[in-house]
Amino acid sequence: MLKISSQFDAGNIEVIESSSVQNIQLKIRKDQGSDFFQWFYFRVQGGAGEALRMRLLNAKDAAYPDGWDDYKAVASYDRQEWFRVPSCYENGELIIEHMPEQGSIYYAYFAPYSFEQHLDLVAGAQQSELCEVQDVGSSLDGRDINLLRIASDEADTTRKINVWVTARQHPGETMAEWFVEGMLERLLDEEDALASLLLERCIFWVVPNMNPDGSVRGHLRTNAVGTNLNREWQTPTLEKSPEVLYVRDQMMANGVDLFLDIHGDEALPCNFIAGQAGAPDVTDKILAEEAQFEEDLRRVNPDFQLERGYEPGKFGPETLTVGSFWVGDHFKCPAMTLEMPFKDHDERPDPAYGWSPERSRKLGASILNPIKDWLATR
Repeated sequence: MLKISSQFDAGNIEVIESSSVQNIQLKIRKDQGSDFFQWFYFRVQGGAGEALRMRLLNAKDAAYPDGWDDYKAVASYDRQEWFRVPSCYENGELIIEHMPEQGSIYYAYFAPYSFEQHLDLVAGAQQSELCEVQDVGSSLDGRDINLLRIASDEADTTRKINVWVTARQHPGETMAEWFVEGMLERLLDEEDALASLLLERCIFWVVPNMNPDGSVRGHLRTNAVGTNLNREWQTPTLEKSPEVLYVRDQMMANGVDLFLDIHGDEALPCNFIAGQAGAPDVTDKILAEEAQFEEDLRRVNPDFQLERGYEPGKFGPETLTVGSFWVGDHFKCPAMTLEMPFKDHDERPDPAYGWSPERSRKLGASILNPIKDWLATR
């Protein structure tokens, strides 16, 4: 007997019809308190050897319907290896067709990064003498918001450069935390000469998951009360966006010299950076630094490209409510949003896995190189 469920960390699906394996009808549940939806994650049991045809009926009404073009869902038997399965967007529906080999299989929008994985990431980082885990407050659902302070005690902290990295303001963009995992692994490797060089001059402040409530609830874009955190940076509140308020307070207390906010983009099949072009008071010097940062990242990792991205002015009157724009404006520093695809990176396609956790981790490790190049100019 076929069973479809999503009552687990980050699960999201509504079952409309499942009496026939060729006509499984599903809907993606909206984020609580908002109309955003696109993230899905569910388990199918009892379908081994059956040609499943799963129709996500409300795909056309998702937050970014352009994201379904050329998109393939991911699947996993063990929740460790996530591979792509045949998917198509037809008549406003996302249709996933797959014949599972085992009796239990999971399907998702992208490889999930559970809250338990997040806690393991934080606990593992703390095992390094370089890393201190700080509790900066609680989310609306009462979950811990952790800030990692990474620094070498041998250097003069009064002269250190403050580098901030935040991820998963939008909880469904799980590739962002995979990115941070790769970055932390390299940064905390005491045998990595580049990491050691950076920590002689920098303090890294890292928030691996800005939105733990949305992550657990299976949201695409918002927190427990339906707030898009990446539109709250100008005026965050305890009632709607404590996650931003607490992190912003730490920035104010410690300073910011370079900011990277890590995200995923539904529509564009590539990795890119959105800098402060189009911001009201950004200087030519900062724009030049950001452009050079992109060039330097492209040089060390071919999974990054320069030709495609957001048009300057994309955010209009909301510009200074967005994290990277607010930070850049307030601290007068380079502040960039790095975006990765939910689809494959079309310049270097991988038919089996598409854009994946491992490639996200590798890009995260690569980010130390352009940080080093930027630091050399200061």
